[in-house]
Amino acid sequence: MTATPDTPTAGPGAASAPVDDARPFGAHVSMRWRVPLLLTIVVIAATYLFQLLLGSAAVIVEVGVFGKDPADTSLTPLTYLATNLAIILIAPLVLLLFAKVGRVPWRSALSVGRSFQWGRLGTYAGLFAVLLFITNGVLQWVNPSPLSLFAVSGTTIALLAVVLLTTPLQAAAEEVAFRGVLTGSYASWIRASGPALILGITGSSVLFAALHTSTDPWMIVHYLGLGGSTAVMAVLSRGLEAPIAFHVMNNVFAMGIGALFADGGGIGQDRSAGAGGPYMLLFLAAEIVAVITVWQLEKRRRPRQR
Repeated sequence: MTATPDTPTAGPGAASAPVDDARPFGAHVSMRWRVPLLLTIVVIAATYLFQLLLGSAAVIVEVGVFGKDPADTSLTPLTYLATNLAIILIAPLVLLLFAKVGRVPWRSALSVGRSFQWGRLGTYAGLFAVLLFITNGVLQWVNPSPLSLFAVSGTTIALLAVVLLTTPLQAAAEEVAFRGVLTGSYASWIRASGPALILGITGSSVLFAALHTSTDPWMIVHYLGLGGSTAVMAVLSRGLEAPIAFHVMNNVFAMGIGALFADGGGIGQDRSAGAGGPYMLLFLAAEIVAVITVWQLEKRRRPRQR
């Protein structure tokens, strides 16, 4: 078949169908080679633009109305809400471009060969809540937060409310944008499934880590591990339920603990060199356990589905 300007392609011999249900999730879409570049630019630009606009508005309100010290960079309820909303807004924007410019159904960013299943999301959320509870418990033993910093103030309660109400949406938005849209977009450059998945997972994970703007090597490893492991979960389960569940639990525990051990104030955010340490390998271990869990559960599901 000769490709026309309206025919999504992924190189020589690419299928004319925009979505191939027989291929693994992450290597299942076909689109013009320019589309992944456009999506990358939009994700990067939207990340910084939304953060700038909403973050600046939050800072102006806090400094001008509440008298916050301009030098204080900790996350208060308002600045944390602005940060989460900025990330949440990226998902619908990228999904719209994915569908309109990429000419593929937007639902193909959520699953392939089946519909997105809320029950599956709930099952994985429960399992990963236990896993991350244990992980953070071990972390407090290995690298404990000073008990003197534990406090519950009005700011703490407000922060916890923002964590519970918006952090799940923030984590889900990142999974939709990076694992759902960008992984499949990068993979569309290569036809063979194996190399396509390697390219898609590597490309989206590196961008995900880079946009967290950390200069600490341990944190960079953590972000790469989170991106890579959730992408593998998506491949194994043919959808985003497991990746979203793990990312949500990871972020809710991290920010919830951060709020409780902030001496009643805002959550400190330090991603500079030296901020992390070898203890962060605990999260890498949790990600490996999560991948194995998804692999085993999905292996058991397949005979029932057939």
